[in-house]
Amino acid sequence: MGVFALGIELDGEGFHPEAWRRATHAPDRLLTGDTLRTRVATAENAGFTLVTFADSILPPADLAGRIDAVTRASFVAGTTSTVGLVPTVATSYTEPFHTSSQIATLDYASRGRAGWIAEPIDDPRAAAAWGRVRVPGDDLAREQDDSIEVARRLWDSWDDDAVIRDYPNGRFLDRNKLHYIDFRGETYSVKGPAIVPRPPQGQPVVFGAGGDVDVRLVAADSVAAAIESAEHARSTAPMAFAEIDVTLDTPGATAVERLGAAPSNSPARLAFSGSAAELVDLLTHLSTHLDGVRLHPAVIDEDLPVLAREVLPALLRTGIAHRPVPGSTLRANLGLGRPANRYAASN
Repeated sequence: MGVFALGIELDGEGFHPEAWRRATHAPDRLLTGDTLRTRVATAENAGFTLVTFADSILPPADLAGRIDAVTRASFVAGTTSTVGLVPTVATSYTEPFHTSSQIATLDYASRGRAGWIAEPIDDPRAAAAWGRVRVPGDDLAREQDDSIEVARRLWDSWDDDAVIRDYPNGRFLDRNKLHYIDFRGETYSVKGPAIVPRPPQGQPVVFGAGGDVDVRLVAADSVAAAIESAEHARSTAPMAFAEIDVTLDTPGATAVERLGAAPSNSPARLAFSGSAAELVDLLTHLSTHLDGVRLHPAVIDEDLPVLAREVLPALLRTGIAHRPVPGSTLRANLGLGRPANRYAASN
């Protein structure tokens, strides 16, 4: 095994339905920019490889609305220097041309630390919010494939040296180094080229449970299932991450005393409840079988400090995990190479 990456989800207050009652910021149910910035800074200083931001066209039931994930990631881009910033953007109903532009722009704002969680949405309310007819289940995977393919083609539609900035002659770019992508799917076609130059990473890192992704997020409710799923996932993706719901003992109470005996919010995730030392043991074991994990804290304001104070330092000391290298891209910190431009190679 090579790099063992550590990711953490920082949307909302945590996966536990009562997490908002235990938040340390003002109980207005809305995250302020300062709170978001502080949490991301804590994760970066602790040594996390990346942070993720969940999203949906439908806000949580207890919120009137929220700022989209790409905007939240962009907000903290300028105040971070090493951690990867990975928002969720749905592949169902959204325009892939706009998605590719958003993620490419985030890659520039973060100096090459952007990723994208590509996620389908099977919900009639989402279709209604977008003003579209609901996509049936079998077609959601096709739209996911098409959306990722369009984004990848658009990121490649500018050669790396297409921007020439020839001020004396009034030429900003070499139009011969822009390419039509000529994509035709079942429900839409995209010709391109993109409106944003090729991103610093060439292609930002794509995460997801399906489709042509760089990092497969495996669904598993046990360690054995996660390991088996990861082995299968690597036949279709370079890396495989496990998803883990985490409820930790804190100085004032055990995990069970804090939030009861039901530590998980999803049957598709591993559920951990216990001490920091026990979590270190679990992650150490997983590091020999997987390429990384994404942790979902039960209560971010309570579990993130324990992760930063006790879990990450132990993993860094033993060499299980490594701090992201300043000035490096997210791809580099994950051990992924910079992809060649498919169109430039054909010139």
